[in-house]
This record gives sequence, structure tokens and C-alpha cells, in this order.
Amino acid sequence: MEEARSEPAPTSIAYRLRRDAGGFMDRLRPMFGRRLVRWTAIALGAFLIAITLFWLIFTRGLPDAASLLEYEPPLPTIVRDINGQPVHSYARERRVQLQYSDYPPLLIRAYLAAEDKGFFEHHGVDVTGFGAAVLDYASKLGSGQRARGGSTITQQVAKNLLIGDEYSPTRKVKEMILAWRMENVLSKQQILELYLNQIFLGRNAYGVQAAARAYFDKDVADLKLHEMAYLAILPKGPANYRPESPTGLERALDRRNWALGEMERAGWITAAQRAAAQAQPLGTVAAHGSSFDARAGGYYMEEVRRRLIQLFGEKASDGPNSVYAGGLWVRSPYDPVVQDHVKDALRSGLLRFDAGRGWSGPVGHIDPDKGWERELAASYISVDYDEWRVAAVISRSSSEAQIGFADGSTGVLPAGAAQTPYRRTGGPAFSALKAGDLIVVTRNGGNWALRNIPEVSGGMVAEEVHSGRIRAMQGGFDSRLSSYNRATQALRQPGSTIKPFVYAAALDGGMTPASIIVDGPLCVYQGAGLGQKCFRNFSGGSAGPQTMRWGVEQSRNLMTVRAASQTGMDRVVRTIKNVGIGDYQPYLSFALGAGETTVERMVNAYATLANQGRQQPSKVMDYVQDRRGKVIWPQRWHPCDGCNMANWDGKPMPRFGFEGKQVMNPMTAYQVVHIAEGVIQRGTATVLNDLNRPLFGKTGTTNGPTNVWFVGGSPDLVAGVYIGYDKPRSLGGWAQGGRVAAPIWKAAMAPVLETMPKTPFVAPAGIRMVTIDRRSGKRVYGVWPGTDLKPAVIWEAFKPETEPRRSIRKEEAEAQAKAADARAAAAVSRGRQRDADFLEGQGGIY
Repeated sequence: MEEARSEPAPTSIAYRLRRDAGGFMDRLRPMFGRRLVRWTAIALGAFLIAITLFWLIFTRGLPDAASLLEYEPPLPTIVRDINGQPVHSYARERRVQLQYSDYPPLLIRAYLAAEDKGFFEHHGVDVTGFGAAVLDYASKLGSGQRARGGSTITQQVAKNLLIGDEYSPTRKVKEMILAWRMENVLSKQQILELYLNQIFLGRNAYGVQAAARAYFDKDVADLKLHEMAYLAILPKGPANYRPESPTGLERALDRRNWALGEMERAGWITAAQRAAAQAQPLGTVAAHGSSFDARAGGYYMEEVRRRLIQLFGEKASDGPNSVYAGGLWVRSPYDPVVQDHVKDALRSGLLRFDAGRGWSGPVGHIDPDKGWERELAASYISVDYDEWRVAAVISRSSSEAQIGFADGSTGVLPAGAAQTPYRRTGGPAFSALKAGDLIVVTRNGGNWALRNIPEVSGGMVAEEVHSGRIRAMQGGFDSRLSSYNRATQALRQPGSTIKPFVYAAALDGGMTPASIIVDGPLCVYQGAGLGQKCFRNFSGGSAGPQTMRWGVEQSRNLMTVRAASQTGMDRVVRTIKNVGIGDYQPYLSFALGAGETTVERMVNAYATLANQGRQQPSKVMDYVQDRRGKVIWPQRWHPCDGCNMANWDGKPMPRFGFEGKQVMNPMTAYQVVHIAEGVIQRGTATVLNDLNRPLFGKTGTTNGPTNVWFVGGSPDLVAGVYIGYDKPRSLGGWAQGGRVAAPIWKAAMAPVLETMPKTPFVAPAGIRMVTIDRRSGKRVYGVWPGTDLKPAVIWEAFKPETEPRRSIRKEEAEAQAKAADARAAAAVSRGRQRDADFLEGQGGIY
């Protein structure tokens, strides 16, 4: 009988896999017993591990070499003036970006000879040079000495632009990897262009064009062979080849001649060319700063810089159009001629006012124990006036002081040349000097004499009426002594210069230039808590009823307060706000200039008056272009298509629309200007009358007096000036806007106005010019106004249907004018100064 067969027990899948795997390993085990297979496997594993580690250590996180296709080197911002001429730059790295084709071929070969002769043959890495660098590094390991680089030009670009200048083998490997990648992305010409535009070559010059200017005051196209060779040796270490020191000069000549020899060995120049170039002296010029005049603009250029930073940022990290890296081109209305007149006039006025008041003290202080030369250079304090210089007091004896200058030179200040009384102590200024003081001196024979920077300061702005373009700006005595701009940053009380806008509100409220306003006591109800408060002229007298025009011309405070009270301060402060002076509360004191504003705002407000109530924002920049020439500011800027056509194409000519905004009734604005012309002709600014041209304006003197002003101008140009201490205090009882500020304005603007036509102020449509009696405001028929300074009959500007209805005869007008002038003059002489004292004693009118 056949034996029954039993079924095998079922096995699991896991068991099968283990059994099968065991079988596979059993088959491989004999193979690993062979030495060749075992070492091959170990080597393969080690290679994979090495690749992984290499990627983790060197390759991971490396920047993309393709980013260099869009790389833009940091470029300075250049400012052009009103004539389109470059006048200033904002730069921390002096650089001029050129294209590869702009560099002379011989200059490129000079750099290849000195840095990388095989540049066009290798693929980013010179294996021979790298091997030599490795051996040099190993030989100097632990010695503290730095090994030679052995980097190709491609590697230098990778180091400078992508990974930094860390001294380590790790960085060198990363540099090689990036160099290889760069050669796959960029052409040789593109790499050279990046290199020649980026490298630092000393004297704050980045790139070859900037270096050519810094060392030879030439463009690259004008360099000679020996000059090219010198620039080519600088990348290795500009400090080693400084031509200012004998050692550096000797090194520079040796290295330059070596580079010329390398060019000859490469076949790029002949032996005769090499010999002729080696026979040349180094030929560098003295180190100098920017090619732009650092004195140009001063406060003006600093204001441009502030506004650019607000718009675009300061550093490259702030955006592509930053001030110090974006390569911006700024067109400004800066006028060098007008700026010089404004600067000189304000400085002369400050010196004239401060004369005889004694020495105001040092302009700064340094720590002499830290080295006066370095400390003086680091202070960046200097002065640009006449032959004055800033010096540091090194030491002082009883008879003389040793002083030092920023260039390292020294001099002697005798005690007799510093005897001006020190205004804080009353003793001689020389006795107050101590080591570390920074003082201002000027040459006095073989020695030096002490000079004084005025303690009083001020600001001035000149602006075009129809465009708002600021032609000139001076914010103090010298921006190198203080960058604080009193023209744009100092908030000061404008005093009576605010009055034209108070009367503008009154004219809008129904008054006319001939309206009668009482110059006398005034009572104001101040609320239930304070009740009614009455004011009067301090002397008890008054000029009585007078026309609005007379009140403006003579700057009568109580007439202004009464006009503001009758008009309503809500309307007054709204008018003041509309023209951009300030946003004030509706208190009567603001009608007398108790609020705060800046010279720039006041000048712009007066320009608005002269522009028939149309306000143009004041601006120190016309437009801003990026490095490629695209206009990026203002945002709504549009080119004028067809404006530069050589010939007319028969189509309609380009037309410009109105700019700015209308902030005041044009007729009101003209009425105010017409009244303010009288301030020049017979009011508080008659010092300007001999300019013999249409001018309007207003003086201002604040309580104390702490500030004195004059703002005004012609139909095309308005300027304003203020004088006062930075920490407000009294200027002295004699100081008034007409005595101090108006003469400064005249000195600055007279030569400017002489170059401009005598254009009259043009009345807008609707204005009616009517002959009136100047003192009574009554209408006069059949009489032509006289030409003398105080005629009995004048032209006055009225809005339609507002001219006076009552009339007066010519003879009666003349007689009344003489009598009224005499009475008003007597009243004013008794009470003008006391009126200001009285108002100040009341703490303002609320």
C-alpha cells in the first residue's frame, strides 16, 4: 500500500525574504573575500561619503553664479545744477561704471599680465597657480604669515562679489567652485567688466576709471602705458604702493616695472615700449577728494541728500535706488551764482551783527591725549570763509599757543593775536584757550590770528515764483561747522511777516484795501472764565482810523489784531494753513506771528501770493533718474514728446498744463501783493526802494526781539531771510526786520535782480484799478497818481463792486494827506516800540 504523503507546513513571506536574502549574501560573501572587490567597495563608499561631506561643507548655500548677470555695482549719486552741470556727489565708494568696450585693450592686458596671464585659457581656476598657493600655505602654516592667493581674476570676482574675503582654505574651495560655475554662465568679457568696475585700488577708488582719476586725474582712455602698469599692480594691496611715502614709491616703481616686463614676455608690448615706460617716473598726482567741489551747495546739497534718503533710502539694502549705491542722477534747480550771492550776503550780515560782541568760544573740542591729528581729521569740522582755517590747540604757554591743522602742519598763535574779549568771562580770549579746543584762525604774517564764528545765525531761501524751484539756500554760517539747516529745520516765530495772510483772510471776508481799521484800544471777550480783556497802546495815544494799506505798510499790531478779530480767527488760521505756513489754533496771538514756521515755508507762501494764489510745492529737485536714465521721481513725470524736434512737423505745438493748486482767490492774492508793494515804497522796508523795480515784501520782528525777518521779491523770484540765535534770546532792542534782515536780503538779491527784466505785477482778470486818496481811502476822480514816494493819490486794487462810492477832490486829498501823515508819524514815534512791549507783557492775545 502506498504510504500517504503529508503536506509541508506553510512558511511566512518574511521567512522567505530572509532566506532569499541570506542566500544572496551567501553568494556575495565569497566575492568580498577577494581583496580587489573589497577595496573597490570601500573606496566607492568613501567617495560617496566624501561627496556628501563636500556638498555639506562647501557647496550647500553657495550663491547662484547666474545672479552676476544682473549684478549692478554700487555707484554714487550725482547732482546736476540748473545748467545741467554735475556739481556734487554722494559717495562712500568712488566708482564710475564702464562697459568692457570702454577699457583700452592695452590696459586690460596690463591687468592680465599682473594678475592672470592665462585668463582666456583656463576655465576659472589655474591649476598650476592653485598648487603653488597650496604649497605656500602649507609652508607658512602656524607662522602667522598670510600665504599668497593664487586666485584667478574669475576667483577674485567670486570672492569680492559673492562670498567675501575670509582667510581660510574653506573659502578658497568655495571660491574655486563659484569660479567654475561663473565661467559656465558669463563670458570672459563680462567677467573682466565686473572685475575692472569693482576692485578696490586705494584712495577710496573702486574700479579702474575711478582709480585713473584718483591717481592721474585722467580718464582710462587717456592713460599712458606706464600709468596703466601702475594701476594694474594695485589690486594686490594699494597700501603697499602708496606714492606718498618713499618706501611705497620704491615698491611701486619696482612692481610697475615687473608688470611691464610681464607684458613684454607675453608679447603684448615690444622691448622698446617696455624700456620707455620703465624710464618714466610714477607720475601720480597728489591725493585729493572727490572731483566735485566739496564746498559747492553746502546746506543746499545736504537738503537734497535728506530728501533723497526719505524717498529711496541710504544703503544698498534699502533698495536698488539708494543714495549711496543706486547711481542716481539728480537734476536740481540749484543756481551756483544765486547761491554765492545768498551765502555771501548772509555771512556778511551775521558777521556785521556779531561784530564787537567778543569771542564766542571754540567751535569744537577733541581729546588731545588720543592724538590731535587723528582726532581733528575725524571731527570733520572745517570752515570755508575767506582764508580762515580750523585748528586744534596743542598746547598753550603764557605768550603763545601751539596749534595744528588737519593736514598735519603746525603753527603759532601769539597771545597778542587773541586779545578779543571772551564774551562769557570778559577776559582775553587767549586766556580761555586750552589744549583740545578747536578754533578758527587766519594767517597773520608768519603766525596766526584768532577769528570768531558768529554766535547768531539764520537762514535764507530764494525760490522761483511760478515753479517753486529753490534756486539757493543757506542754512547758517557754514555747513561744515554745523549741518543744522536754519532754512528748513529751524522753527521760528515769523512775527509781522504773517500779516499779509491775516489781511488776505480779511479781504476774502469782505474788507478792501481802503477799509478803515481803528488803530486804538481793543477789547476781546475771552470766555466766561477770563471775561473781557481790553488792550490799548501803551502810551495811551493812537493813530486813529487808518486804511488797511497804511496798517500793513507801518506794521501796526493792534490794527492787525482788530482786523483778525472782525474777520474771525477761524478764517485767518485756515488761510494760513492753506498756504502751507502752519496749522494753528484760532487764537489772536497767531495773527501777530506767534506760531512757528520755517523760512522755506514762508518763502513758498509769499511765492504763492506773487503767483496769484496758485501754490507750487517748493522743491530742491526737478527730477531723479536711475543709473539707466529712467525718471523715477516725480512718479507722475511724463516726457515732453516733440519738444526737442529739429524742425516743426506741422502738428500742434506741445502745451503744458497748469501745475500746483489754487489755494487763494487770485484777486485777493494780487490785492495783498499790491498793498505789500507799499511796504517797500514808504513802509518798514524802504531800504529796498532804491532798487527801483517792482518789489513787494514784509518785515517781521518778534517779541524780545528774538527773530528778525524779511520776505518778499519780484513777480518771478521771492526770497526770505531770518536772523536769530539757535536758542532764542534777545537780539537787542535796536534789532528790527527793516534794519537787520532787509539789508541782507538786498545784498543777496540786488545783483540777481539786475540780471532780470523789470516785470510789473500783473493783475488777474476782474481786478479794478481805482484812484483813491491814500490816507482816507476815498475815491478821487480826474487825477493821475503822483510819482513821489508818498503821493496823496494812488492806484488801488479792488474786486468788482467793492471800490469806494464816496469821492474827494484832489486839493482836499493833498491837504488831508499831509496832515494825516504828520499826525500818524507823531503817534507812531510815541507808541511803536511800546506797543510791542505792551503786547509782550500781556502774554499774547487769546
